[in-house]
Amino acid sequence: MPQGSSQVPHRVVVIVDEGTNPFEVGVATELFGLPRPELGLPRAPYEVTLATPAPGVRMNHGFFTLTGVPGLDAADAADTLVVPGRPDNVVPRGPAVLDAIRRAHARGARVVSFCTGTFALAEAGILDGRRATTHWMWADAFRELHPKVQLEPDVLFVDEGGVLTAAGSAAALDLGLHIWRRDHGAELANAVSRRLVFAAHRDGGQRQFVERPVPDVPDESLGPLLAWAQERLHEPLTVAGLAARAAVSPATLHRRFRAQLGTTPLAWLTGERVALACRLIERGEERLDVVAARSGLGTAANLRARLRSGTGLSPSAYRRRFGPAPGEALKP
Repeated sequence: MPQGSSQVPHRVVVIVDEGTNPFEVGVATELFGLPRPELGLPRAPYEVTLATPAPGVRMNHGFFTLTGVPGLDAADAADTLVVPGRPDNVVPRGPAVLDAIRRAHARGARVVSFCTGTFALAEAGILDGRRATTHWMWADAFRELHPKVQLEPDVLFVDEGGVLTAAGSAAALDLGLHIWRRDHGAELANAVSRRLVFAAHRDGGQRQFVERPVPDVPDESLGPLLAWAQERLHEPLTVAGLAARAAVSPATLHRRFRAQLGTTPLAWLTGERVALACRLIERGEERLDVVAARSGLGTAANLRARLRSGTGLSPSAYRRRFGPAPGEALKP
């Protein structure tokens, strides 16, 4: 069953340090702090607490001062600890903040950074030898300061199990929805993304946002083609067929996917089919051949391989974790 079925909400604590970006604090509270009656859950699956190292903390550029917030001791009760970014990330964090991060990690809490919050996790020493990401503008500075971290500058987020890092402020939404998927399955994550009016999964990496000259004739949007394909995932779609639908050559289609999504047409198509397979399993479909056929993955063997590659779980393990309770009707 989804983790949201627990009687105790998952406790998310957000460390708000001097100069923290308020947008990323807002992302954490929007994703994890609001009740979600539209999901039909008996209670909110998460509860959010802010924690500050001082009674009054000035936000980025002094936009406002945050007061009346619990101190860093609140971080000791976190199931997930979130560390947003701040613009002066090359300035070391205070020892109290770093100690709170280390304590959380040492006792097994999930530790998450948004944007340049990755600098704080690296300063705390919990990223050494791990993969991580941060905003592309600060990649060189990060490598110089933290050479023991395996920086991946081209992705939107990195999931290392107990430590997760997001590339930029907006990528915090991508990572947050990924956490929803990891905790509660694709169906609920998609519902949250619809409420946010934000893509449940952006296939590209942050390389598509790195500064580069604007082309004289920009490519047309892939939106109509993607919507058309998503309605036909059960059909034998091919890259050549997608290119024909878009009235371009396969080579041009590849260039557009790389430029606009940071991925290939085939990788995007496979990801969409795996996501559909996950939703079918969550809705109660137990026949693997039916799931494979309706999602366009073809065979049960291919379904097993793709699901394990995409989620780390076999179909049966995914069903146990995210499927309906015994006796529940198949969702429409």
